[in-house]
Amino acid sequence: MGALSGKVAVVTGASRGIGAAIAERFAGAGAAVAVTARTAQEGDHPFAGSLATVVTGITENGGKAIPIVADLAVQADRKRIIETATKELGPVDILVNNAAITYFEPVIDFDEKHFRLMFEVQVRAPFELAQLVLEGMRERKSGWIVNISSGAGRHPQGPPYPGRGRGGGTVYGMCKAALERFTTGLASEVYADGIAVNVVSPSGLVLTPGVLHHRLDQFTPPERHEPVEVMAEAAYVLATGDPATLTGKVTYAKQILDEVGKSADSA
Repeated sequence: MGALSGKVAVVTGASRGIGAAIAERFAGAGAAVAVTARTAQEGDHPFAGSLATVVTGITENGGKAIPIVADLAVQADRKRIIETATKELGPVDILVNNAAITYFEPVIDFDEKHFRLMFEVQVRAPFELAQLVLEGMRERKSGWIVNISSGAGRHPQGPPYPGRGRGGGTVYGMCKAALERFTTGLASEVYADGIAVNVVSPSGLVLTPGVLHHRLDQFTPPERHEPVEVMAEAAYVLATGDPATLTGKVTYAKQILDEVGKSADSA
């Protein structure tokens, strides 16, 4: 019997990387987990990882998980995720908004389609998924929403600004800043309903397939690389905390683990 036994969790962007690690951590703690992404099977995407692989790993370790293939840019798919999870597993207790799609392009050249897609997946989808689970959470006076952000949401420090750095990250930073403001605003709205809403970012750089694809590791020294298990443990802490006290946080993985005296060693 784990701390999440009897709970139902939905984790987006869970075919690989941070989302997959969070789903595995939650399932290991007893939650029934609905994992959702666009990649159903290995080979469906250039990156390694798939919903099938994640679900197989969870079930082989004694956990319970179902795959929901969906495109978060499509409104009907967002609704179907929650409907399917509720029908097959039960009312959703925990929502983790992790999915992202990112284009690194300078503002002057930024493609409108890319702009709309990024906001649809990283801002509108978390907003709408939260809307879809909130009614049930309010009825039960219990719920946890964890949004995954990034240090990119912080304002660049300058002038002067050091070279081009991670040129083209302005829109990505806009999306994450919006997600963080949504988190704190929603936390204040649903506090009286016993629902916790928090946002957590990696303390360093997690070497996910997307990070390596965009070569972001070239801008971060190895000592600032962070194991994906640290993020998974931080999400677990936020999904098991007391909504009366652990809510409305814009925090970083190691920061929240230090605050509650947790370690990612067992993740």
